[in-house]
Amino acid sequence: MPNFKSDASFFSNKNLGWSHVAWMLLIALVWLGFLDARHLIPSDEGRYAEIAREMLVSGDWIVPRYNDYLYFEKPPLQMWATAIVFHLFGLGEWQARAWTGIASLLNLFLIGYTSYRLWGIRAGTIAALVLASSPLWVIGGHFNSLDMGVAFFMSGALCSLILALHAPVSSSTEKKWMMACWAMMALSVLSKGLIGVVLPGLVLLVYSISGKDWLSWKRLHWFKGLVLFLLITLPWFVLIIQKHPSFFDFFFIHEHFARFSSDEHQRSAAWYFFLPLLTAGFIPWLLHLPQAVILSFEDRSNSSSSFKPLWLCLTWVIVITVFFSLSHSKLPGYIFPVIPALALLAGKSILHLFENKNRLSSLGSNIWQIQLIIFGLLFLIGFFFLPQIARTGESYEASSYAAYAKIIGASLLIGLLGCFCAWWLRQDAIKSFLIFSSTMILVALTAGTGHESVGRLLSGYDLAMQAKPIIRQNDPLYGIKMLDHTIPFYLEHPLIMVEFKDELAFGIGEEPERWIPTEAEWMKLWLAHPETPAYALMSKITYEQLLKQHLPMEVIAQDPLRIIVGKPVKNN
Repeated sequence: MPNFKSDASFFSNKNLGWSHVAWMLLIALVWLGFLDARHLIPSDEGRYAEIAREMLVSGDWIVPRYNDYLYFEKPPLQMWATAIVFHLFGLGEWQARAWTGIASLLNLFLIGYTSYRLWGIRAGTIAALVLASSPLWVIGGHFNSLDMGVAFFMSGALCSLILALHAPVSSSTEKKWMMACWAMMALSVLSKGLIGVVLPGLVLLVYSISGKDWLSWKRLHWFKGLVLFLLITLPWFVLIIQKHPSFFDFFFIHEHFARFSSDEHQRSAAWYFFLPLLTAGFIPWLLHLPQAVILSFEDRSNSSSSFKPLWLCLTWVIVITVFFSLSHSKLPGYIFPVIPALALLAGKSILHLFENKNRLSSLGSNIWQIQLIIFGLLFLIGFFFLPQIARTGESYEASSYAAYAKIIGASLLIGLLGCFCAWWLRQDAIKSFLIFSSTMILVALTAGTGHESVGRLLSGYDLAMQAKPIIRQNDPLYGIKMLDHTIPFYLEHPLIMVEFKDELAFGIGEEPERWIPTEAEWMKLWLAHPETPAYALMSKITYEQLLKQHLPMEVIAQDPLRIIVGKPVKNN
């Protein structure tokens, strides 16, 4: 039986200085360095980049607009941050993803610090690496959507609550972290709405009942906490309701209660939608979750302490997963707030596995070796599916998927070599863990950002670069029966919608003069002023239909999915 060591010098208290600073800098450089590896793709990436761009150009930081239509679906915190990044560094892919990249990176350190304060430096480093190497977290951290930002602040609320309740009762440390918890919930609300405060409150209620810990409610510093929460959240809500009273009904009723209870948004899925997603997204550490559950129940039964951090984390995972599973609106990013709590649980389980020399040394060695063998085999088996990936998609996508298959092959090779190295170092558990977790980060980054070979077809970048030298800022640009989420950002030019509303329906309803209801009306407008330049984005099918009607058009840009045409201008 191998000697299953757990005293690697990297984790000793002597090395809390430069070695950990160097490790954090390396993680940060790798993590942030991949933000620019892909062009923006529909729909979230282009949408939220364009809202931020329009906010910066218009100077209106209160009322979000998308394609110059009122857009009240989400609060503005991420768009504020992205607009500031655009102002400082210009427009671009990494700038558009800076908020999600930084939020996901900071969460690694937040989880690591929380675990460190609870169980020591080894636990902190393990928990941070568990989160960093979870595929769903890696992909989410390099994708421009609101979900990672709200996950960071909700995770911040959980960690702050844990650190507050872990501190001595009525101490300054308790107050400091509890105020941080209230602030994190407020920023969660400004990121995505009421879930930022409803879900943490629901978790605490279920935890208190199941863990028989009612003392926690007395330690919340209610008055100062609520004042801080309202100071952060109220100003924007008051200002926007003053400008647009219809915001209240649309945002709080339509976008919260109707989204949860009805299929109006057409995002319904089976109740178990998030279970396979979590399985794949947390797959490197699934073997350690059963032990984490056992430790959580032991924590719940611990009569020597009123506060039970492991049980709180498990409650967090279960309550949030059940909540979104019951919702009629389901998207993969909704489950992001669960992953940091899973990392805390799995990190504690792995630490227990590595350090329990009396009961688990032999078992721990076997479990770790089994994990390395399983993943080595999974990476090896993955090579047999590469031809199937290469044959995916439509005919115009064939070369793109063939290229993506090569990138997936490279990520599988990285995984296979990493598992072999971790196996080679298996006698030193910590070093083996470091190699394996680092391998999983590289595998997820390579496979995720390598999607550019396919995603570039979806992105409007190439189409926009053809048209951008031609279309001037004041020239009308119409979206004929389609809403493209990346073209406006790359062209730096909103679309005037024609016979298509989709998610802009509310904004169009508030300002109906800003759109054209029918294609026939647009055609009249197109022909009315032959001396005035105008342009239109459309699908190839729409283009063919308009050609049959002999509408005067000149193709100025096209890709396999879309065409931009210009109106032939007659000079006086």
